[in-house]
Amino acid sequence: MSTSGRFDGQVAFITGAARGQGRSHAVRLAAEGASIIAVDICDQIDSVPYGMATPEDLHETVSQVEEAGGKIYAAVADVRDRATLETALSEGVARFGVPDIVLANAGISPQRASEPDPQQVFIDTVETNLVGVWNTVSLVAPMMIARNEGGAIVITSSAQGLIGRGGDGSGAASAYTASKHGVVGLMRSFSAWLAPHSIRVNTIHPTGVHTAMVEHEDMMAWVAADPDRAATMSNPMPIDMVDVSDVTEAVLYLVGESGRYITGVTLPVDAGFTSK
Repeated sequence: MSTSGRFDGQVAFITGAARGQGRSHAVRLAAEGASIIAVDICDQIDSVPYGMATPEDLHETVSQVEEAGGKIYAAVADVRDRATLETALSEGVARFGVPDIVLANAGISPQRASEPDPQQVFIDTVETNLVGVWNTVSLVAPMMIARNEGGAIVITSSAQGLIGRGGDGSGAASAYTASKHGVVGLMRSFSAWLAPHSIRVNTIHPTGVHTAMVEHEDMMAWVAADPDRAATMSNPMPIDMVDVSDVTEAVLYLVGESGRYITGVTLPVDAGFTSK
C-alpha cells in the first residue's frame, strides 16, 4: 500500500532501473503511488570494465517495487537502440498510460587505468550517456504533449557535467565528462521546447554515488594511478560518496509538487564537489 500517495495515479518511466539510482527511484516512487515503466540493458557492453546489470537485477527491482505496493512493467532495452526502447515504452504505456514522470537515468562510467581501445570506449559512452538520453526524451515527450497534462523529466548528469576535474585525455574520462555536459545542453533545449506544455526538464548532478558503477577495482585503479587525481576527486564535505537515497530525495523534489515551477535547472547533489 502506498505510504503517502504523493504520486498516486502517476506513471514514471525510468531507464537504467535494474539497480543503483534507477532502482532506488523506482522503489520510492512506487511506495508513494506511482506505476513504474522500467527498462535496463541487462547485458554487458564490452568496453565497460565492471559488471553491468543483469536480468536478475531487473527482476529484483520488480520484486522491490511490488513489495512497496507498486505496479511495474519491466523490459530489457538498450537506450542506444531506439526501436527496442520505443517498443518497451509503448508496452508500458499500454498498461499504465502516458508517463507523468521521466527519469533518463541510464549511463556508464568505464574509467580504467589502461584502455585497450580508447576510441571504442569513447563511442560507447557517448552513445549510452548522451544519445540514449535523447532517444528516451524524444520518444516520450510527444506523448506527454499530446496528453496535455504537463509532467516532469529529470536527466541524470554528474558533478562532472558541470566541471572537468580529473580529465586525463583517455577515452572514458573524456567521453564521460563530455556526455554529462552534453545532457545539460539537451536539458536546456528540451526545457525551452516543453515549458509551454507545462513539462519541466532538469538535470541532477551527483558526486560519486555508492553504486556498482563507481565502486569497482578498475575505477579505484584509475584514481590511484595519479596521486593528484585522488585529491582532485575528493569532496569538500567529509564524505567519500553519497548514497542512492540522497539522489532519490532530490529527484522526488524536482518531480513532485515541490518542484512545480522549477525547469531548466542543474541541481548538484555533490557534497560541495563543484564548489572546489
